[in-house]
Amino acid sequence: MAQKTPESAELEQLLRTGPFHLALRSALTVRGLALTRVQHKLAQRGIKVGVTSLSYWQQGARRPQRPESLRAVRALEEVLGLPAQSLHRLLEPEGGPRPEAERPVGRSYRSLVAPADALRQLFTELETPADGGLHTVGHHERVRIGPGRELSERESLQVVRAHRDGVDRYIAIHRGDTGCDPSRVTVRAVENCRLGRVRGDAETGVVVAELLFDARLRAGDTQVFGYVFEDGSGGPSAEYIRGFSFAGGQYVLQVHFDEAALPVRCRRFSQASAGAPRTGRQELTLNGRHRAVHLVEQGVRPGILGIDWDWG
Repeated sequence: MAQKTPESAELEQLLRTGPFHLALRSALTVRGLALTRVQHKLAQRGIKVGVTSLSYWQQGARRPQRPESLRAVRALEEVLGLPAQSLHRLLEPEGGPRPEAERPVGRSYRSLVAPADALRQLFTELETPADGGLHTVGHHERVRIGPGRELSERESLQVVRAHRDGVDRYIAIHRGDTGCDPSRVTVRAVENCRLGRVRGDAETGVVVAELLFDARLRAGDTQVFGYVFEDGSGGPSAEYIRGFSFAGGQYVLQVHFDEAALPVRCRRFSQASAGAPRTGRQELTLNGRHRAVHLVEQGVRPGILGIDWDWG
């Protein structure tokens, strides 16, 4: 079985969420076909489309609407080796609502994060809908464990894509270790975002932060932004996990340990949901010079990924 690349994983995501022009552009990239070659293959099927029209379609400058153009889209699916109707169904009327089926297939965050009631209450305080309108394309996290074995900081550089119009914020979630005091957790907006409201739950150690964008995104738009949670208030840390509501995208997790607190063993793992058995365990070797371990997941699935470690 061929290994899935980041490009093919993104194509799968775009075929679920749209918009049409980005899905078409991604398919052309993955298949490695020039527009002239696509035009030739369409002509062999009795479909006449100019290279200029194909270029406009993938740029989003024009949309196939006429009956002959829609026939060409169905032929394009065959030429590009795509599932039937996968491109055609992305062509909802301009300005019209996106059908529910075209949103990325997701999973409720409450099945991924244990303190579901606390999280739901915090989201309610921020007036945040269950579907924030964004799914992750790429996420690089750096977690730092301090000299007292505490989670001292985690830094995120994240790339998201909007699957509906009008999205202008992202809600970041931090769950501290046992004893975490949300009032002592500091959130910093580092890149391409501004810090909005921050709420915490003292009983569970959960903090949610509103990160505001400078402009409203349209469906298909991407946003790159960075932020940091500074903690250090909890007890000894033994793991770091990340939950994913949507499939697709790349995730990189690095865990750095202070030289005064080095673990004796580190492992990566995955879970279908909070409380489910941990599978896919793999030993990780600590980098002696940088005192770090990492995992890379090219195409994430809904569920949980993480690294845990044992102290001597």
